[in-house]
Amino acid sequence: MGAADVREIKGRIENIEDIRQITKAMNAIAMTKVTRMKRRLAAARPYGEEIERLVAVVLAQPRRSTVTHPLVSGNESGGTGVLVLNADRGLCGRFKGDLNRRAEELLLEEDGAGRVLAGGEKARAYFARRPFETLRTYAHLYEHPTMEIAGRIADEVMELFLSEELGRVVLVYMRFVNDLSQKLVTETLLPVPVEAGGEEAILEPDVDGMLASVLPHYVTERVFFALLHTKTSEDAIRRQAMSSATDNADELLRTLTRSYHKARQQSITREISDIMGGAEALRTA
Repeated sequence: MGAADVREIKGRIENIEDIRQITKAMNAIAMTKVTRMKRRLAAARPYGEEIERLVAVVLAQPRRSTVTHPLVSGNESGGTGVLVLNADRGLCGRFKGDLNRRAEELLLEEDGAGRVLAGGEKARAYFARRPFETLRTYAHLYEHPTMEIAGRIADEVMELFLSEELGRVVLVYMRFVNDLSQKLVTETLLPVPVEAGGEEAILEPDVDGMLASVLPHYVTERVFFALLHTKTSEDAIRRQAMSSATDNADELLRTLTRSYHKARQQSITREISDIMGGAEALRTA
């Protein structure tokens, strides 16, 4: 190896060191975000559990067979909307691909009756290139999820359902289990699933009034909960990706540093040999 090879290796080392600094910083940022989002998930969980319990109680009443609400009973439309909650940015490993592929599988099962509600820029861009109608897009909206943002999405989804533009809405998101585990989830959002097991109680006002009051809040809460889980999972997976990228950079730096020292030693040895050869030629001249 010559001096040019030594300079090339040194240049590669400098470039990788720059990249490593970026991935290490992004890892630290993602770790901070994961910690913050985990606190928000923990804070939101009691409210979500309480409203789910309340809905279960209302739907378990003895008069339930005579109670109807369009968010529960559904409509005659055959169209299915797939609300997929994805990321706005990349560098989050398998996250965006897994969500988009699952949403596309569900749409293909509908034989042309499936339509997209695309959450996140990565979903919007992906389905813009696919043969499915996109009813709504929510790109760059929920980087910092709030109940108000969830309410906006839920209101539009409920409007599409109540107007019978959609007969069913399926929610696709990534559920946060822990820092190293995230689960791809598919749930029916509308019509609201009726599950057995709720306790019976005497309710005032009447059950119809309770349903009309509680169900929109319940749908909003489910969207909010899914947003929190999705963003926490996104940050956790991005942290994993940046941590792996930093580790790979460290390994590559070690390999290149060894190659650099070897090439530099060979270059020095060659220069010494040239000098000694020149000196020998002068001595014998």
